[in-house]
This record gives sequence, C-alpha cells and structure tokens, in this order.
Amino acid sequence: MDDENAQSSGHFHLFAFLAGAIAGAIVGVLLAPQSGDEARREFKRWARKTEEELIEKTKEARAALDQAIERGKHFVMEKHGDVEAAVKAGNDPLKERTEQCNS
Repeated sequence: MDDENAQSSGHFHLFAFLAGAIAGAIVGVLLAPQSGDEARREFKRWARKTEEELIEKTKEARAALDQAIERGKHFVMEKHGDVEAAVKAGNDPLKERTEQCNS
C-alpha cells in the first residue's frame, strides 16, 4: 500500500512540476517586453524546438524499448533451451527405471 501511495505521490509531483513549468513559460511570454508579434514568433520557435526534442527523445525511448524487447526474447529462448535440456535429462533416467520395472 505504501508503494502505491509513493508512486501516486511521485506522479503528482511530476505533474505539478510540469504544470508549473508550462504556466511559468506562458506567463513569461505574456509578460515579456516584446510586441505581440515578436512574442508569438518566439513562442512558435520554442514550441517547434520543444516538439523536435520530444520527437527525438521518443525515438530514443523506442530504440531502447526495442533493444530491451530483443534482449528479453533472447533470454527467454536461452532459458527455454535450458529447461528443455533439464526436462530431457530428468526424463531419461525415469524412462530407464520404468523400462527396468516393466521388464
């Protein structure tokens, strides 16, 4: 239960930080000593730059996720082979004993 509260609290703090950053940026643009046209151009530049950075970070996150998935697939395949070998190793003596008992 404490983990849930800590996670919720962490999400709240992150949301509050982002909301504050966005609000601060908007207030800064509105109160800047620039004309409306200049402020809008500056805001558009900032929005484009932020969008490009976000797209780049998303691509990096996707690449990292794809790598993690591939590592996970490799790990599962490797462990699947280990399990098959262990089952076969356990079945061979069992078959021998069964055959001895049936003879």
